[in-house]
Amino acid sequence: MKFISRSFLQQSLHKLSSNLLPSACALCGQQRAGVMCESCQHRYANQAVTRCAQCAISLSAPTSICGSCVANSPSFDATFCATDYAPPIDVLVQALKFSAQLPLAAAFAKRIRKVVPHTAVADAAVMIAVPLSLPRLAQRGFNQAHEIAKPLARAWCLPLDGMLCVRIRDTEPQSSLPLSKRRGNMRGAFTLMRSDSVKGQHVLVVDDVMTTGETLHAVAATLKRFGASRVTNLVFARTPAR
Repeated sequence: MKFISRSFLQQSLHKLSSNLLPSACALCGQQRAGVMCESCQHRYANQAVTRCAQCAISLSAPTSICGSCVANSPSFDATFCATDYAPPIDVLVQALKFSAQLPLAAAFAKRIRKVVPHTAVADAAVMIAVPLSLPRLAQRGFNQAHEIAKPLARAWCLPLDGMLCVRIRDTEPQSSLPLSKRRGNMRGAFTLMRSDSVKGQHVLVVDDVMTTGETLHAVAATLKRFGASRVTNLVFARTPAR
């Protein structure tokens, strides 16, 4: 009997499912184009902009670290993002988060992988997603950041620990607060379930959107308090500088 490779079967099943369940680009509507067609990916999610190496904010002039990170360094060490949080990308993010359009998570992960060099994650020991509070998780039914993290962890053969970092305080949504109150809102919001699990380790933290960075700062501060040596953020969209 002729041997059929696993990769051949996976490619065949993917092609069959694409034919049986034709998909349309979420932005332009082109049929059988996947979640985002190549044209829309290139136009909206392939931005070659200069970004701060620590917080990924877009910069007007080439430099490694932005002035804000120099003046008030966050707890995380680096951030990679695929695109800016701006129209029409913002509609896709909201569709994943609030309308449970879960196929978008894999498309977001694919875009993140394109901007992260292998050397930036080669020594990482574990990946986590920014956790939701239990009430918000029960209401939504899923954690959008965890859904984005799953294909990333598989691609890089990393353990994805959904129970390592937990949110112990149900904070106000950051988007509803003025900038001056966002850091205080996140203070003491997270903890780790296993105190020695990240000691001396490089941890990757995944989220869908980074606005001011206060949530990711709070997660990284928790990880560093428990001994993490390095924290790298992987986010799909970053709110541009104003």
